[in-house]
Amino acid sequence: MKTKLLLLLTLLALSLQAHATRTVTDETGRAVQVPDHPHRIISLVPSVTDAVYSIGAGDDVVAVSDYVQYPAEAKKKPSVGSILTPSLETIVSLHPDLLLAMKTQNGEGSVEKFRQLGIPIFLIDPHGIDGIFRSILSLGDALNRRPQADAEVASLRQRLAAVRAGAQGKPVVTVFLPVWYDPVITIGHGAFITEMIAAAGARSVTADIPQEWPHISIEAVIARAPDALLLTRGGKVTLELLKTLPGWQSMPAVTQAKVFYVDKRMDFASPVAFDALEDLAKQFHP
Repeated sequence: MKTKLLLLLTLLALSLQAHATRTVTDETGRAVQVPDHPHRIISLVPSVTDAVYSIGAGDDVVAVSDYVQYPAEAKKKPSVGSILTPSLETIVSLHPDLLLAMKTQNGEGSVEKFRQLGIPIFLIDPHGIDGIFRSILSLGDALNRRPQADAEVASLRQRLAAVRAGAQGKPVVTVFLPVWYDPVITIGHGAFITEMIAAAGARSVTADIPQEWPHISIEAVIARAPDALLLTRGGKVTLELLKTLPGWQSMPAVTQAKVFYVDKRMDFASPVAFDALEDLAKQFHP
């Protein structure tokens, strides 16, 4: 096994040396030497995969991580394993010329291992809606597709502006989004979902909490008195479940079944989240 991996690494190193390269700066501030035109890309995060396809680089992707959902054609690509612990041997065997990852989702140990092996890895670190735009542009720089990235961001900005305009002047409903129920985990200030909710014409009652993904007591949720819950359609946190749990049973939004639903596209800090945004805005203001 080790001999095979060593041989694969040698072949990979030789192939990387054969390409013209340039230096770009990723979103962690690292200088990364990348091919002029990457053609063997491995994306280690589903949202990154969606962004890569959105700027027309899908044909250059040779593999993805587990849990890829969008776009549909990306699910046909081979997987290198989980987001946190992808298979090193599988990655090396595919002879990638560039790995794409996310600072907050890919394990630092895996990232450091790829660096030590000399495999170029470009990290993005999106926070908020503007962070999504910035990451698409960063990927455009890394993949030498900046014009396509500029066009994609311009289109997303137009869609965002249209949603905001449609919600302007209409009543603002307050919502609580339980990411999990025990312990209670939700969204705070800076989380792109919090900003998406606001753009759609509502307000998360936890938008003032500094952390992006804070833990909060059920008593604090009740005190914030949300008009409604915002649940993920098909998710594990359901209204039926919450009705059976202490504390939740006394929340008016639960007892009166006041619920809005967002689909799983909103889980991805990538272009597909804007599809979910448009659907959510129609629910808040039919």
